[in-house]
Amino acid sequence: MGSDDTHHADLTNFSGSSSKREIYETILLSCEGLFFEQRNWVCNLANAASLLWYGYKTNTHDTKQNAVNWAGFYVLDATNKNQLILGPFQGKVACQTIKIGNGVCGTAAATRETQLVRDVEKFPGHIACDGGTKSEIVVPIVLNDEAKTVVGVIDIDCEELEGFDEVDKEYLEKLAKVIADSCDW
Repeated sequence: MGSDDTHHADLTNFSGSSSKREIYETILLSCEGLFFEQRNWVCNLANAASLLWYGYKTNTHDTKQNAVNWAGFYVLDATNKNQLILGPFQGKVACQTIKIGNGVCGTAAATRETQLVRDVEKFPGHIACDGGTKSEIVVPIVLNDEAKTVVGVIDIDCEELEGFDEVDKEYLEKLAKVIADSCDW
């Protein structure tokens, strides 16, 4: 997908009648197209954050998806490997750094496991960047190298309890793999 093939902004025009799975499929296909011959992680994460944001905001079948209030990324800080630093996102201003092992994002990075948090008030050590957030899903972005290096996390917040489910987990984990394989870290 070169610049002559399509207007990139057209990729954020989701159909309001699409199901959650169809929206995620569109996001994955759009990311694969946008990432083609583009390996810069900043560029790719910025476009992925936009696609996620518009996908959630367009989903008329799922009111919880419309209640997403933050969609973006934290990446491993190049100057301090013990913390994540704010990356590209859509939503309100956010925490700038998160120590590995702290909060939902830091836990996902430390454990290399998706954190599906149905009620953030019940997550020990939750970091409230936005007091309106009620649920969260964080997916680690892990390189397929020998060490299974974590390079960042996908972080999605919702203003509704139980805003995310196994479908979100499945597709965000697929997206994390696409991102890990498509970027130079």
